[in-house]
This record gives sequence, structure tokens and C-alpha cells, in this order.
Amino acid sequence: MTIALDLAEAAREPIENAKPQHPALIDELHSVGGLFGIMNVPSGVWIDEDGIIVRPPETAWPGKSMWREIVKIPEQLPDDLDPFLRRSLEQSAKIKSNPQRYLAALKDWVAKGSASEHALTPEEVVARSHGRSTEHSEAAAHFELGQYLQKAGFDDDAVEHFKRAHELDENNWTYKRQAWQYVSPMLQDARAVYGTGWADEVERLGAENYYPPSDLN
Repeated sequence: MTIALDLAEAAREPIENAKPQHPALIDELHSVGGLFGIMNVPSGVWIDEDGIIVRPPETAWPGKSMWREIVKIPEQLPDDLDPFLRRSLEQSAKIKSNPQRYLAALKDWVAKGSASEHALTPEEVVARSHGRSTEHSEAAAHFELGQYLQKAGFDDDAVEHFKRAHELDENNWTYKRQAWQYVSPMLQDARAVYGTGWADEVERLGAENYYPPSDLN
């Protein structure tokens, strides 16, 4: 199952174009993110046939990216390219991931089940999972209020709640990206409203730190 933590208007077309042969859902409120502790996408959660979590959320990069395809040769980018887009493409190319290793581990688990070296015990899953602090719970509430106000047409009020959510849970990229999406679909250049955007935040963090390290890498 795939679940898009995104706006329906942004996620629907890519899902329909992909013609998935599995349930493909859209979660605008990020309920799944809150339940499992997903902070960035793409993330994968392994759940066995008995409904037991075998691995908590971790980077599940599919190995293909529109952004990376565009910027394979940075020198070939046009000179008149939007500066923010150029920076976004350059940062995207620096993000580290190991999709082949993840896929191999996933196939190993499918084939071997609990005997797979990558299948964790419930105790190990709990140890690797992040608890939900009071601040993160408050951030989730502000994010939901922002969503409600945005859809009701109260854009300025929504921004204040989105900003507060970002302050309280600063490492939650799904909150940031969805708020920026309202301002600047795809490019996420939200500087005019939030004073920052995707490229700014990735540069500040360091593209190599955009996804946390995994023992599968």
C-alpha cells in the first residue's frame, strides 16, 4: 500500500499516471504520519501479515526522481533557469540514498519473513521509534488547524498555524512541504510567505543529512 502525505490536487495525477496495482491512498491530514512517526517522504514501514510492525519508518527511496533526472549534468542547465529552481535541482542531486540496498532487504524479508536478518523484534521496533513529545502533539494540532483554515479560505490565519507547527516540530518535512505547496506548487519557493523554502532549508541542513542514516545503507 502507498499513502501520499500530500494535497489531493497534487497527488492524484501522479497516482493515476502510475496506474498502481495496489491500494494508493492520499492522506491530507497526515494522520498516518502522526501514527507511525513519519517525518519525511518517501518512507517505508514494514508490517507483517499479523499486523505487527517489523520495521518502523525509514527512508524508502524508489531509485527514480524527476529532479535527479533533470540535473544529471548540472552544467547543461540553461543559464536563464529560475535561481531557486537551480538551487533545488542542485541540492536534490546531493541527497544520499541507497535504493538498491533497501529493495534487496525488502525482498529478503518477503522471502524469509521473521527469519530475515532485517526483520526486527517488537522490542527493537519500539527502541527505534521516536516518542511523541508534547511539542510534537501540539504541532500536529496546529497543522490540522492550518489545513482546516486553508481549505475554508482563511489563508493568513492558516499560515500562522503552519508556522507554529514548523517551530514546534522543526524536523518534520511533511509539515513544511505541504504548507509550502499552497504557496508554490512543486517548486516550494515559499519565501514570500514563510521566509524560506525547500532549497533554503536543505542547504541549511546539508543535503547529505536530508534523510537520516539507516542500517540498510
